[in-house]
Amino acid sequence: MAAGRRTDPIMTSALKPPRVVIVGAGFGGLAAARRLAGRQVDVTMVDRRNHHVFQPLLYQVATAALSPADIAGPIRAILSRAANVRVVLDEVCGVDTGRNVVELTSGAELHYDWLIMATGARHSYFGRDDWSAHAPGLKSIEDAIAIRSKVLLALELAETETDAARRRALLTFVVIGGGPTGVEMAGAIAELARRSVSEDFRSITPHCSRVILMEAGDRLLPSFPETLSAKAERSLRRLGVELRLGAPVKDVGDGHVRLDNKILLAATVVWAAGVEASPAADWLRAAHDGSGRVIVEADLRVPGHQNIFAIGDTAKAMGIDGKAPPAVAPAAKQQGRYVADFILGRAQRPFRYRDFGNFATIGRNQAVITMGSFELSGFVAWLIWSVAHIWFLIGFRSRLSVTITWLWNYLTYQRSARLITGEIACPRPQSLRSQSLERKCA
Repeated sequence: MAAGRRTDPIMTSALKPPRVVIVGAGFGGLAAARRLAGRQVDVTMVDRRNHHVFQPLLYQVATAALSPADIAGPIRAILSRAANVRVVLDEVCGVDTGRNVVELTSGAELHYDWLIMATGARHSYFGRDDWSAHAPGLKSIEDAIAIRSKVLLALELAETETDAARRRALLTFVVIGGGPTGVEMAGAIAELARRSVSEDFRSITPHCSRVILMEAGDRLLPSFPETLSAKAERSLRRLGVELRLGAPVKDVGDGHVRLDNKILLAATVVWAAGVEASPAADWLRAAHDGSGRVIVEADLRVPGHQNIFAIGDTAKAMGIDGKAPPAVAPAAKQQGRYVADFILGRAQRPFRYRDFGNFATIGRNQAVITMGSFELSGFVAWLIWSVAHIWFLIGFRSRLSVTITWLWNYLTYQRSARLITGEIACPRPQSLRSQSLERKCA
């Protein structure tokens, strides 16, 4: 069928509205559900978690700048006024396209007339999944809390560690991956370790910690123009971040990272180097690219399945310019609204992505922005980045909370979300001294 042309919506009867199943409550899935709210369709949204997360700010939870509740909200609360939308807490394990059924791990089945796959992406360790135990990625609230605890616990243990080598390892933080997530994470850890917490410790000064950002390519932020990549590198170096470009990682183990001819000892390693799509392509038996993204038509439908859409990080959709939309929240939200309009009979043309720019922040007062041929960096870019992220947060409470917290952090350099959760291993007795430790680095 020609792209953009409609087929009649599938109706079981004149009294039964079409059943729309949305898999995934990320940006794309939630945008579709909100667009369909109050319409003559029966919508079921299924997700394995009960909350929607504003992923672009997860790194701020991981570095104690924000609390989890600041960037996450219950899916049911977000859709509470949508009487035709129900939320199911479950996990998808397959799709029977012959019977138009989504299979859940609980054993239940969801029948659909239209299916929207918005399952997002997960970490990719390029065939070395064993690295995940030592270098966690950042895709969920649980990931962010685990990284936050790891970073803060390293600082706590370093405060009383007397062995020089062990102390250096505790105060060494390695971020693998030079994309926006890696750049933002490295800058935030540097600010946390060098400024925000140093005044609260007695033996850690700003120059004690070491933050290393590794990138296998020859420059940071490869999706940005080279001029902005260079500015980002300079900003990170001013924060004290060490850059290792052209440095592919050979191995990640317990407390170390190995390069070609060198081993770095580090208690904290964060993975920001790659992602891969969910198993949606396998469930649908659909063609996919090397990252597992379903290759979709111009109207975002899966080839061979006229009533199934794939959007966001789940899909690879080529635009009219021959380029795929970037894996960012605005693209997923636009796609979610588009497929909802398609189901409602409103979308008559192929999907076209409206580019609102690419953003990355590099610590306090520094960011880089590209909007088409327009480039911006520095303090003004940082202000635009801040306003844009507050605007895209879901709910007035989250916007207000993040605004107040950011203002407080900016004025005081304090990070109030410095909580270590879960069971904490006590430091070894030989690491403690009875006398006061000097404020100096070994």
